[in-house]
Amino acid sequence: MISAIGEYDKYLEQSIQSLPDCKKLLKLEGVGPVNAVNLYIALGANQSQPFKSGKNASACIGLTPIQHSSGGKEVMGTIGKYCKNGSLRSQLITGAMSVVIKVIKYGAKTKKELWLQGLMQRRGNRCAAVALANKTVRTAYSLLQNNTEYHAA
Repeated sequence: MISAIGEYDKYLEQSIQSLPDCKKLLKLEGVGPVNAVNLYIALGANQSQPFKSGKNASACIGLTPIQHSSGGKEVMGTIGKYCKNGSLRSQLITGAMSVVIKVIKYGAKTKKELWLQGLMQRRGNRCAAVALANKTVRTAYSLLQNNTEYHAA
């Protein structure tokens, strides 16, 4: 069993080394090797412009409120748990929760962590983790579309 996990990790590392975009995604808060590869695939690595915006990508993963709109009246619901890519959603929220715990233990050091700390005080830790996962997907979309590097402020 342990050798199978080791083989899986080796192939995952080879995939990341062969794809420079995955290396970019590893610099985001709460994104590890599994999340980097899954985000790369979900955000349309092989397709040209699969989403019009980062908001659409985040909605597809299930990290934005559900809309019940009709006749020009917009009604926002809760964050939907039932989405097309539930495992990626779960992994992103787990990664974001690790950042939340780090901010609780060691304090905020960057602007994003200060934003997260304020959100945790207003809305709670789990809501803040979902918001950070949403922000992570939007940032990842922007990094891949604009071919830029991520620098934490």
